[in-house]
Amino acid sequence: MENKGSDEVEKLKKTFLSAWHNVKYNDDGLTEASCEASDEGFVMGNVEAFRRDFASRLWLTYREEFPPLPGSPLTSDCGWGCMLRAGQMMLAQALVLHFLGRDWTWTGALSLQPLDTETWTSTAAKRLVASLEASLPGSPRTSDNGPSLEPSQSQASGSAEEADAHLKEMYHRTLVSWFGDGSVAPLGLHRLIRLGLTMGKQAGDWYGPAVVAHILKKAVEEAMDPGLAGITAYVSQDCTVYSADVVDCHRAPGAGQASDATSDTPPSAQHDPPASAPPLPDNRAVIILIPVRLGGEKTNPEYFDFAKSILSLEYCIGIIGGKPKQACYFVGFQDDSLIYMDPHYCQSFVDVSTSDFPLQSFHCPSPKKMPFSKMDPSCTIGFYSRSAQDYARIKEELSKVLQPSAKEKYPAFTFVQGHGRDYDLSAGLTPEKPEWPFIRDTRRAVTTAGDFVLL
Repeated sequence: MENKGSDEVEKLKKTFLSAWHNVKYNDDGLTEASCEASDEGFVMGNVEAFRRDFASRLWLTYREEFPPLPGSPLTSDCGWGCMLRAGQMMLAQALVLHFLGRDWTWTGALSLQPLDTETWTSTAAKRLVASLEASLPGSPRTSDNGPSLEPSQSQASGSAEEADAHLKEMYHRTLVSWFGDGSVAPLGLHRLIRLGLTMGKQAGDWYGPAVVAHILKKAVEEAMDPGLAGITAYVSQDCTVYSADVVDCHRAPGAGQASDATSDTPPSAQHDPPASAPPLPDNRAVIILIPVRLGGEKTNPEYFDFAKSILSLEYCIGIIGGKPKQACYFVGFQDDSLIYMDPHYCQSFVDVSTSDFPLQSFHCPSPKKMPFSKMDPSCTIGFYSRSAQDYARIKEELSKVLQPSAKEKYPAFTFVQGHGRDYDLSAGLTPEKPEWPFIRDTRRAVTTAGDFVLL
């Protein structure tokens, strides 16, 4: 009886801790989440189309009651894993573009229920009742009652449009499974934590946007799932994108690095490679990640228009950043406010290894807004480039956006020709390198803030 009482106390403490995090990390946006989506002035144009597009993006939030993380007894990332979740969301958007296309929307997007104040606070209470009365791990699976996501057999065998829709739903479900909270998921939290250990980061630590960019790059490069063979990632160096390095990333790896599938092979629901795999494509898509700092202690207002221009580009997959010590995923803007997806919502673990796991908790029905003035200057900008030709167009268009104004001394980042190894960072500015926005002597002592060097 004494042991049973101790177990109940621990369950009680754990559930209340989850409820506390839901309130603590969302006290500035609980009510606005429910009202913004219904506000007729929230976006110009077709509000329903915006809602459908927003709710179709993958929403990756805090989770609890998943298997212990590598090197840690933690079974939840609540309170510390928001930057990793924001990075996952940006990576997920790149994969949506890669496999499904920019025009794809989820069939259940508009059927999601708004996350209002009552929803956020009552969920934990319901879990508490369930844990005390039924002693069941996890929360009630309310999403199991949601709309069916898989077309029926008759639909799948119907017209070409229906067959295509069925295939895309299979892609959709597989994409979600790649971000599952378990050791098998190639892009899941457990995998990211394991890669973070090699960089001196542990579960429970704060992860900055630059560190997360490098972790995401490793995760994509080392993913063993054959569906991910046709895509890789590149992280800029010192706010500089080296074009030759990006073009090299677009080329397929050598024979010694061969993977098991082509870029247009449908992702498989299981993680075992096929017995006989087709040859690699000549080209891979590249996710370009650019860590930047848009100011000193606060974001310089001169960069507000720059951020708007970046978020307006079709190949931009968003920005991970947020407020100080509170990360989020910026996906757009309205007037002088950023539109973002918030990972600070603790949900129960979902076993994505099952064929019919619920998808509703991986999609957010309500966007949030934040003034540009509250944006933390440290962030990572993401782009999706399908081919080397695509990169040439991206580079050309971004070069126009990056032209420094009379007030800005330097652009947020820059492009240069050649490989990163061709440049000596300790060398002075020479006539052969006129495009460099700045050069610093690495032998000098510098002042750092977070993951960045202040210039």
